[in-house]
Amino acid sequence: MDPIVTFVVPCYKLGHLLKACVDSILEQTFTELEVLIMDDCSPDQTPEVAQSFSDARVKHIRNEVNLGHLRNYNKGIAMARGKYIWLISADDRLRRPYVLERYVALMEQHPEVGYVFCPGMDLVEGEETGVLQYSVHGDRDTIFKGAEFLEKLVFANTIVAPSGMVRRECYDITMFPLDMPWAGDWYLWCIFAFHYDVGYFAEPMVCYRRHTVSMTGQLMNGNLRDCSRQDVVMPWLMKQKAEARGYRALIAPCLLSAAREYARSVATRRYRTSQRFMTLEEFEQSLAENTSDPAERAFVRRNMFVAAADLYVWQEEYALARSFYLRSLRESPWLLRSWLRFFVLSLGNVGIRLRKAFLAIRRTRTQHASGG
Repeated sequence: MDPIVTFVVPCYKLGHLLKACVDSILEQTFTELEVLIMDDCSPDQTPEVAQSFSDARVKHIRNEVNLGHLRNYNKGIAMARGKYIWLISADDRLRRPYVLERYVALMEQHPEVGYVFCPGMDLVEGEETGVLQYSVHGDRDTIFKGAEFLEKLVFANTIVAPSGMVRRECYDITMFPLDMPWAGDWYLWCIFAFHYDVGYFAEPMVCYRRHTVSMTGQLMNGNLRDCSRQDVVMPWLMKQKAEARGYRALIAPCLLSAAREYARSVATRRYRTSQRFMTLEEFEQSLAENTSDPAERAFVRRNMFVAAADLYVWQEEYALARSFYLRSLRESPWLLRSWLRFFVLSLGNVGIRLRKAFLAIRRTRTQHASGG
């Protein structure tokens, strides 16, 4: 009989962590599963670890050549026999033995749900350091309507990748896009939510490991400009999908998300580097490439200038902040918030001290909210 759930476990240079991951799967109270260890021609001890499991549910698939992470993911998904597919990297692990039982029960009871997820627990050097706050979507179990969930999801990927179990039919819609190595999982979560509702458990039942050789770490050591490009293009792609499906309520959030992504690329040093990834000229070029509607361009431009100015304030680059508030006011002279913030910064040292006091209060509240 085919398993109910297939775990796809991609592994490249993670042989030293593979056992902990697979053990956390085999310890699940729900047992109708298979584990596909997708060994992407790993040069370490991955084959030895993979072959050490005596459980017949564990299968070791070793690629003859290195496919890269997205092709390896898609190969594992295509090989899966389960009704549900759970992609979890070899460096992550399940932290509760009942998580699969709870996931399957929800999906069986609610065929309208395309995937289910939970918050992730941060794992650093083998120690749990706290819940990843960005992955928390409330303190109670919920089924979100897909369209409503998208209105938040288009602003950022707030789903920890190893926490999601997906209905097989979702992958009939699309698999990982090979041109999005950085934002591919964000793309999938959004696309699936166009077609299905989304299940959420409030308890953090998965550990997400942070370390230097993680896939995120490897991507951040690569072409960061391309990472920035993918983050910028995501809201535009979702806007196209929303228009095609008649989801008019999603268009404004997509445009606002695009504005904020542009602001991060223009004004901040993203991905823990000293780089900024977009000039104003490149912003205008990208804007022209993505929409020909003058009203949409004005909306994105105005909101980008405001968001960039706010970011410059946080970074204590006050001259740049003033200049971007002015840019927003040239676009829309009636923006009261921009006038107020520009006025405060124009007070010189007094205004800067006021802003610093206000930001200190905000940071304290943010730290308190995140448990810091």
